[in-house]
Amino acid sequence: MLGWYPGHMNKARRQILEALPEIDVVIEVLDARLPYSSANPMLAELARHKPVLKVLSRADLADPERTREWVAHFDALADIRALAVTTTRTRELKRIPKLCHELAGAVRADRDVRVMVMGIPNVGKSTLINGLAGKAIAKTGNEPAVTKRQQKVRIGGRVALTDTPGVLWPKIEDQASAYRLAASGAIRDTAIDYVDIAVVTAAELARRYPEALTARYRLKALPAYVPHPDADRIEADGPARIDLLALAGFDGHAILAEIAGKRGGLRPGGEVDLHRGAEVLLHELRDGKLGRLTLETPADIPSAAEADAETPHDAGA
Repeated sequence: MLGWYPGHMNKARRQILEALPEIDVVIEVLDARLPYSSANPMLAELARHKPVLKVLSRADLADPERTREWVAHFDALADIRALAVTTTRTRELKRIPKLCHELAGAVRADRDVRVMVMGIPNVGKSTLINGLAGKAIAKTGNEPAVTKRQQKVRIGGRVALTDTPGVLWPKIEDQASAYRLAASGAIRDTAIDYVDIAVVTAAELARRYPEALTARYRLKALPAYVPHPDADRIEADGPARIDLLALAGFDGHAILAEIAGKRGGLRPGGEVDLHRGAEVLLHELRDGKLGRLTLETPADIPSAAEADAETPHDAGA
């Protein structure tokens, strides 16, 4: 089961909990390519009594049609608004202060609306804050967990922002979400098996965006997934991975092997370097070179019964 929870994140959770009573509105920054999977349920629990603005970052990398579906989905929920943006385009951020005031309701005229910015690592929180402030205040980077402590900044429109470190949750129970997060770069590459993630990602892309995958890598066909008769005894293939490949319906391993063969992954003797194929696929997916893709839709949100079934229960509870 994929998970990643550095010690500083537990400290961040405590800091968030201590600061929340003074906060009027929460901005939760989500990755527009995976708005469900990039929403930390722990943060949702902490901020459950606060109005929330869902900012879907990296909208320039996401499928525009799917993004419209997600914005409509969030806007239909109580005390929640949604806005899709590219955080490096400051003109797209100008609506945020006004939306924060609308969500906050009546606030004393002598103080700013107090807003806390939350989100998982590497989702664009610091870039958003810098764009709103009009200058580099929050540290940014292209890897998870760059922000290590709370940062406060006052921006235009009578809004005071509190930035928080990116926080993942101790165990990512929904393994489909875990794989999508790893594919997006939200989990450090040193904490994941590149080939394992890329195999599942290749199968998912074949299901959702077959034309983009075949065009980018000049694939002649996308082979269907056929379970190995001894799959349940193959140590490298955990049950979650096998289930996801079967759900996608495509042979991610074969697709990855073909990508590797076309991108410098053929070793002497014809051996295929799957790690090379995994690097190509994941890096190009993250850079948007396969086109504007979204890895999930609102229909992929598990029902309450499905979520309960995925969550282990303490027998002594």
